[in-house]
Amino acid sequence: MFLSDIDIKKGIKSGAIVIEPFSQKRLQMASYDVTLGNEFQVTDRHSTGVIDPFNNVYPKTRTIKVKDGDPFILHPGESVLGKQKEFIGVDHEHLILLSGKSSLARAGLVVHNTAMLFNPGHHFYPTFELVNTNNVPIILRPGMEIAQLLFAKLTSMTSKGYDGHGRYDKKNSTHFVPKRTAVRKKI
Repeated sequence: MFLSDIDIKKGIKSGAIVIEPFSQKRLQMASYDVTLGNEFQVTDRHSTGVIDPFNNVYPKTRTIKVKDGDPFILHPGESVLGKQKEFIGVDHEHLILLSGKSSLARAGLVVHNTAMLFNPGHHFYPTFELVNTNNVPIILRPGMEIAQLLFAKLTSMTSKGYDGHGRYDKKNSTHFVPKRTAVRKKI
């Protein structure tokens, strides 16, 4: 069951949902608009000969930090990783789905290739998989609304949560202590 704006606010109040910082103006009828952060991971083409995920060969990247309001130019066909500004998370009874903004998709911007599901118990700063499918550059700016989150309540609590189990989880959520997390009951 997807949550309405009313239920998203209830989830935030109870601690089942975390959005920091939260802005009432970004709360939509059944979603929450999130913004682009200041960090981008760009593939270093000169140091990356090939990418071979099967053999754990991934691209060499460099971090580019952009000040609020300054432009980051995403060239045609280019793929970069960009951090979300908001810290988000859910308890073990909810999950989050990421969806791109229609207006940006029409301009040729893809914000996620495959990673649209955020599992129960996950608390972190999501990373966008930004791709320019247009034939002209797209200017991105930290702070711009870039995607929307949909929240869903599960029919029952999960047998285990994502907490601390993900490949990128440790560097993303070490500072977070949930206000309240649903406690799993033994069945």
